[in-house]
Amino acid sequence: MVPTSAVLALSLAACGSTETSEQTETDTTSPTSEIEGTVSFYTSQPETDATALVEEFNKLYPDVKVNTFRSGTEEVVGKILAENEAKDVQADVLLVADEVTFENLKSQDLLEAYESPELKNIPEQYVDEDKMYVGTKIMATVLAYNTDLVEEAPTSWADLTDAKTKDLTIMPSPLYSGAAAYNLGIFTRTDGLGWDFYENLKSNGVTVGQGNGTALQGIQSGDQAYAIIVDYLVTNAKKDGSPIELVYPQEGVPVITEPIALMKDAEDPEAAQAFIDFVLSKEGQELAASLGYAPIRTDVEAPNGLKSVSELNVLSADVSELFTNRETDKEQFKTMFGE
Repeated sequence: MVPTSAVLALSLAACGSTETSEQTETDTTSPTSEIEGTVSFYTSQPETDATALVEEFNKLYPDVKVNTFRSGTEEVVGKILAENEAKDVQADVLLVADEVTFENLKSQDLLEAYESPELKNIPEQYVDEDKMYVGTKIMATVLAYNTDLVEEAPTSWADLTDAKTKDLTIMPSPLYSGAAAYNLGIFTRTDGLGWDFYENLKSNGVTVGQGNGTALQGIQSGDQAYAIIVDYLVTNAKKDGSPIELVYPQEGVPVITEPIALMKDAEDPEAAQAFIDFVLSKEGQELAASLGYAPIRTDVEAPNGLKSVSELNVLSADVSELFTNRETDKEQFKTMFGE
């Protein structure tokens, strides 16, 4: 695929206009009609985020029509698998929660390799080795607390298993939340945490909600003082006036990256690739930051209150092991917590 900047440069050279050349140097988001087609975009992003993304993309590519299907990760993936069963996959581009989900689709030969020119600005650890998918943002799971109820900020995940925090913590369930399922795989494979961490949380009276939104509501209302939760929800709620704060525990944090992928046999692959390129571009990442997310590019700053990708101490594990063991991990959690 020809990069947008190259397309603009060629078209302007053909015009031979000095005024237009000057605009090229200062305006990197001028619309281009070089690419057209239709992109079927499947995502688990919040509707407002998905809408903003498509609107900004269409400023660059007005002749590409983007049709969006948005729901939770499980429903989005379920729709793709049902379409695959019928041998009629409609999705061209997929953007959902975590890399384990993409490993599942990759194992079923549903993804197409695509090496975007934007990958050079993204840390290698967030790019699939076969170029089947790549992260689009950094969403760390952190320790949040209600500042009206907590005088001394926690510093460690172990603080949630201490007697002083008994019955005061809420976390999302890995049986409902894709991020929480990913966290379960990471925490239980991290030295010093492991399954003992979850056993100790249970003994300390942790409340298991559904998703991260439930955890946020718990500390916003004051029903709980502490929460295990994704970072951007905390900073957005704090900005809106909630008495909450976050810390990045000293042991490190799990990170999900909302990867994006080109689906196999996309109807208009050039348009689909252009969409992926935009999401990963500096402009696309600046849009993500404006919506409250830490960008995955190294040359775009994180919003106030969040750490950038280069500042984080990331807890990780082999993605193929996480994929292979996800359902077993969830069953063990279900047995442990009686859900």
